[in-house]
Amino acid sequence: MRFILASASPARLGVLRQAGIDPLVHVSGVDEDAVTASLPGASHQELVTALARAKAQAVANEIVTATTADPNAVIVACDSMLSINGEILGKPGTPERAKQRWAAMAGSSGELLTGHAVILIENGAVTKKASDWEGTVVRFAKPSEAEIDAYIASGEPLNVAGGFTIDGKGAWFVDGIDGNHGSVIGISLPLTRRLLAEVGVSVTTFW
Repeated sequence: MRFILASASPARLGVLRQAGIDPLVHVSGVDEDAVTASLPGASHQELVTALARAKAQAVANEIVTATTADPNAVIVACDSMLSINGEILGKPGTPERAKQRWAAMAGSSGELLTGHAVILIENGAVTKKASDWEGTVVRFAKPSEAEIDAYIASGEPLNVAGGFTIDGKGAWFVDGIDGNHGSVIGISLPLTRRLLAEVGVSVTTFW
């Protein structure tokens, strides 16, 4: 059985490798904006979970229809966003948006939400699914304008949820967290282990 990570995130891949798993990476290609637009009344927690499920399902569909794919696999997908001041924030995408977000985030706290979804494929067919979310409170420091400009110029915050990291340069501007460190990076190992157990798979299978 193969462990498939439905994500292009090097941070998620790094967390799994450090924890003894070297997954096959299969990027979903899901249109996140389209999924979000289809769920206008969803809570922030429901949204990140739905996005994770959509990514896992997209990869499962590709594997099931591929004649050369391993017929036995478990797919793990995640989606992270920052819930702060009543808003849900994904990747800034542009320096201008990143600067606006940091102006609002500095000195305040937000909850980094990460949805997780697991799909089990046995003998070439989807047999079980499980999903859930996890939240971790992030307390942001008050970097100077020059520090924020330098951070944005590095390019790091543009393509990460909430416009920050805690495993890179952004860690200098995070005073602390309340919750799971891995979840803020992008994947919660405890939650992933529980979801794997729900579909009847032990994480130790992949060590």
